[in-house]
Amino acid sequence: MNFEIKKMESDEEIKGKAYVHWKSWQDAYKGIVDQNYLDSLTLEKCEEIAFKWPNNLIVAKDGDRVVGFVGYGKYHGEELAETGEIFAIYILEEYYDTGVGKALMQAGIGELDYPQIAVWVLKDNKRAIRFYEKCGFCLDGREEEIKLASPIVEVRMILKNK
Repeated sequence: MNFEIKKMESDEEIKGKAYVHWKSWQDAYKGIVDQNYLDSLTLEKCEEIAFKWPNNLIVAKDGDRVVGFVGYGKYHGEELAETGEIFAIYILEEYYDTGVGKALMQAGIGELDYPQIAVWVLKDNKRAIRFYEKCGFCLDGREEEIKLASPIVEVRMILKNK
């Protein structure tokens, strides 16, 4: 498979990222996240988010089509100093197991100059947890309940980076 990994730059790439965000939530979280939340997460809402926060994003493209993205930055919580974070990594379902996810993760990690990197993942998303483990992340025991129409638990995973 021939795909390109690059920083998100154009409006077309931002729209493509929004589509991947929307579509991957509909596919990956069906039966995990409250259906009312998934129904409320429209493509228009994802476009709004994408145009509001266009920085620190890398996209994977198959030709002109955005098929995945990763968002990264400094860890958003106070309890971990000197930690980077992968905020989001999403890939269209038909690109699972093609190397796109691994390439995006490596690109995101490559942008983070921290001794460790965190990622939060829904506890019931076993496929994503296995993917993060393959990338070297380990569960650190931290859990948080968030509300996506109804309560759901996410767990933190850590990668020692250096």
